[in-house]
Amino acid sequence: MNDNLMVSSSPHIRSKETVSGVMRDVVIALVPATVMGIVYFGVTAAIMVAVSILAAVLWETLYNKIAKKPNTVKDFSAVITGLLLALNMPALSFSEHPIAIFVMPIVGAGFAIVIAKQIFGGLGQNFINPALAGRAFLVASYPTLMTGAAFKATNFMAEAETYATPLASMKEGGSYGATLVQGLIGNTGGTIGETCAIALIVGGLYLIYKKVISWRIPVLYIGTVLVFTYILKLCGVEGAVSRDYTEIFFGGLMLGAFFMATDYASSPVTPLGQLIMGFGCGFITVLIRVFGGYPEGVSYSILLMNLCVPLIDRWTTPKKFGYVKPVKVKEVK
Repeated sequence: MNDNLMVSSSPHIRSKETVSGVMRDVVIALVPATVMGIVYFGVTAAIMVAVSILAAVLWETLYNKIAKKPNTVKDFSAVITGLLLALNMPALSFSEHPIAIFVMPIVGAGFAIVIAKQIFGGLGQNFINPALAGRAFLVASYPTLMTGAAFKATNFMAEAETYATPLASMKEGGSYGATLVQGLIGNTGGTIGETCAIALIVGGLYLIYKKVISWRIPVLYIGTVLVFTYILKLCGVEGAVSRDYTEIFFGGLMLGAFFMATDYASSPVTPLGQLIMGFGCGFITVLIRVFGGYPEGVSYSILLMNLCVPLIDRWTTPKKFGYVKPVKVKEVK
């Protein structure tokens, strides 16, 4: 008898990676974008980030206590949800909206953690990205503050001026109102975490290097937006003729492609499914940006594709080894 052979139930292949370790890598990857957001938007951005993270952790702790479940705060998933939610919110002027700065992150985090995540079973059971669900809820609850002009700090104490986002400028006036360099370094209006494309790309490449995410979804997502935008542009479609390659560096595309469309629980598990996910997100994003009344389409494109993930996984899951399709036998009358 060979003592080296052990019979046990699956899984037979194990990894040293832990949930908390993966989540810490995501936090590290988001640090550059968060820092740049605070630099450009001032103390207000820092306050909203801190409140959102704290609120997400407290909501998760409270839910687990009420539901008499083990506290899952240590896995860092609530921290990620709170941070991503904050990065998807505009930095408001403290002098004009002193209450909303605190209320919006708390309300958004509550919806993201309790409704979009915990009610469906917690981490790994959510069928949509919790942070994007929280953002969508805030857009419905505070449409003016969430989709209006962005506030960009003129100094670190958040004495802010109002700036239209590049995509809003394109929608209204036919030009981005910002240069490629401004989009790359983050010197534009927008939400806290979406403006600095370089910081987001660096963070995304870090996650790919650490094998936390696959390259498939982000590359197909960004590539589809670029190609489909140029197809509509060359076809002379109104709303697309003035757009160019700088489109991919404005708005929430980089943030969504690297950090939200790749969410483990709400994205496909198969390689082909991930390619379909990236293509679908990019296609819907361009449709909303060009034909819709809303200048941005990243959040809703990802949420819509999240709903398609069960079908995508079903269609793209490889057949079991040795599987033979049953043959239908005709009944003899």
